[in-house]
Amino acid sequence: MVSFSRTDHSVLGRWWWTVDRWTLAAVVLIATIGVVLVQAASPAVATRIGTDSFHFIEKHLLVLVPSLGLMVGVSLLSPRGVRRLAVILFLAAAFGVFLTLFIGMEIKGATRWLQLPGLSVQPSEFLKPAFAVVAAWLFALHRTQDNVPGIPVVIGLYGLIVVLLMSQPDLGQTFVITCIFFGQFFLAGLPIVFVASCVVMGVGGLVSAYFLFPHVQSRIDRFLDPAAGDNYQVARSLEAFEKGGIWGTGPGQGTVKMSIPDSHADFIFSVAGEEMGMITCMIIICLFGFVVMRSFARASNDQSLFVMLAASGLTMQFGLQALINMGSALHLMPTKGMTLPFISYGGSSLIALGIGMGMVLALTRKRFGPGEAL
Repeated sequence: MVSFSRTDHSVLGRWWWTVDRWTLAAVVLIATIGVVLVQAASPAVATRIGTDSFHFIEKHLLVLVPSLGLMVGVSLLSPRGVRRLAVILFLAAAFGVFLTLFIGMEIKGATRWLQLPGLSVQPSEFLKPAFAVVAAWLFALHRTQDNVPGIPVVIGLYGLIVVLLMSQPDLGQTFVITCIFFGQFFLAGLPIVFVASCVVMGVGGLVSAYFLFPHVQSRIDRFLDPAAGDNYQVARSLEAFEKGGIWGTGPGQGTVKMSIPDSHADFIFSVAGEEMGMITCMIIICLFGFVVMRSFARASNDQSLFVMLAASGLTMQFGLQALINMGSALHLMPTKGMTLPFISYGGSSLIALGIGMGMVLALTRKRFGPGEAL
């Protein structure tokens, strides 16, 4: 076992004694639970599409290991390094989302993926962590430097992102980015009258999306009235939770999961409910809650406005994505096709989450002296 003394001034030594090891351990534990659940859920999906039963778990591990490696690597950065990485990532992801409108792969009526040699990439996944940090930087510049029009610029970038994402269309990612943006705007000192205006605008946007996009209308109608359309996956998901009860049927013993097409991805929480039961589901929820609350607490204690806003925005993204996934599986909200962080099978999502949580760990590291915030 590798150990570091407090007098170790190497890069890894300093990292070990300044990083939030409790949050790091919680994320690794969540990822470990994800491996167990993907292994339990994916064989039925693999059989259904005619491939090897270990196909999905092998691909999941091939992406998860680099994702966790990226998380550790990014957590070594200074706040300035995080900001620079976010700017580069934002420009690349925004350009990628723009390209999907012309050469993107169409899946289930949406063009969100770019086909590259040997893999497909969803650029919008990388927009979320990048925009959270870029927006925090611009908000902080606006507050600290009078000659920098940070707020008008960030509003313009937000508007551009919304146009690009809704052109795909992708209401789920737009909703998450909107919540991050308004949350950071509020933390940066947005007057209460603007908060009310933002709420009204958000409600107006959802109403408009309902009438403008048929797939949004269909999902909301099916949520409000299950008889209004195909509600198969949600019905099977609820059946899985009911069958699992308090203690679950046991790892690998679930049967309802075999009839859920996306049991390894969007509905993997249902597999946890069936095979591991309510107690384990509550533990998973508590792990996500622990990461969110601890990251918020460490961010709020930082003297840098940029660090506080960036870490808060990234944490909001992490927690909101988990909430949406679990809420959809439990039929508490319309389905949005969003993965459960570090648990669901996924490529772009896992890599983007690794980068995002690496940024959180980097920003919430203990720093002595003024440091580099901007």
